[in-house]
Amino acid sequence: MITATLLSGLLALGLGGMLYARDQGRSGLLRPDDAQVVALGKVVYAEQCASCHGDNLEGQPDWQRRNAEGRLPAPPHDETGHTWHHADELLFGITKLGLAEIGNMPGYETDMPVYKDVLSDDEIIAVLSYIKSTWPEEIRKMHDHRNAMM
Repeated sequence: MITATLLSGLLALGLGGMLYARDQGRSGLLRPDDAQVVALGKVVYAEQCASCHGDNLEGQPDWQRRNAEGRLPAPPHDETGHTWHHADELLFGITKLGLAEIGNMPGYETDMPVYKDVLSDDEIIAVLSYIKSTWPEEIRKMHDHRNAMM
């Protein structure tokens, strides 16, 4: 069940991601068909993301329910999750700056690290490209459509 606070936060994330992308002059960031980018992304994902999001992008159990600490577990990044529902720029912003900053939600608590001082922009794009490269063609097309709407 989505609460009003979470819903408003998600809407803010979408707007925040679009504004961030426009300010950074970014569009069509992900390169899931570029073998070199995807190979780098797979390595970085294994090093930085798999411990929470799973070796096979499966996420943590009950990822849609808050845990004992009140935080949402790591979602799957495969086709069963919600990653593909978000445009490239928003995914990039969330990964680089975190949910609290990109969504203008000061105090939002999450176990998701902020990667701005850990990964380069190219590494973030590579990880997200790797993730997208694993999705079925129909999901990739829906994600491309989402990007085109932005």
